[in-house]
Amino acid sequence: MRIAADHLVKRYGSKESVSDLSFTLEHNCILGFIGPNGAGKTTTMRMLCGIMSPSSGQVFINGMELLADPVRAKQQIGYLPENAPLHGSMTVRSFLHYCASMRGMGGKQRTFAMDRVMESCSLRTVADEEIEALSKGYRRRVCLAQSILHEPGILVLDEPTDGLDPNQKREIRALIKTMRERCAIIVSTHILEEVDAVCDRVLTISAGRKVFDGDVAEFRAVSGGSLEDSFAKLAGEDGQ
Repeated sequence: MRIAADHLVKRYGSKESVSDLSFTLEHNCILGFIGPNGAGKTTTMRMLCGIMSPSSGQVFINGMELLADPVRAKQQIGYLPENAPLHGSMTVRSFLHYCASMRGMGGKQRTFAMDRVMESCSLRTVADEEIEALSKGYRRRVCLAQSILHEPGILVLDEPTDGLDPNQKREIRALIKTMRERCAIIVSTHILEEVDAVCDRVLTISAGRKVFDGDVAEFRAVSGGSLEDSFAKLAGEDGQ
């Protein structure tokens, strides 16, 4: 499975939010997508998932141009937004049933998919509890579960552990790492320890432009010190 961004540009009037961004990612790799606030990360994620159209450039999912064949291409994408909406009055089971139905699943296929994600996301013990009664960590697990119901080959995660406590972060990160063999995974985060904990590769943007693309060791070597030092050297001015 492969996702490729080819010279993506997003303009708002005369301002470019994303400028000439290109990269490719294949399965068995977790890409940490980082940059200062306002650098264009969320805009890029939305273009990669087909939620927002680029002003120019293209996104390819396994060779399919996303906007030319959006239905087939999006069947290969799982997306976890930063503030994913949940229906608090629904139980975990009923919410996943609803999401699977929206994906066109029914009968045994839907039941199997729900069982699979509840097992992989450790949700069985809370399957019949209302979502609004769950801890933030469990709610994040539910969000992640809905994103993998259809077994996507591309997984796009926006701030997957934001706001979680240390134990919850560790659990979600471990879960993400178990998916790397069957997915190409993009993790957008402002938490640099997350890059160190789960990512194989780092893509950094600043003011909408790519300023680094390499493995974690190469990113650290930019400053010869910590990830924070490398980030400041590459994108510090944009974040001020």
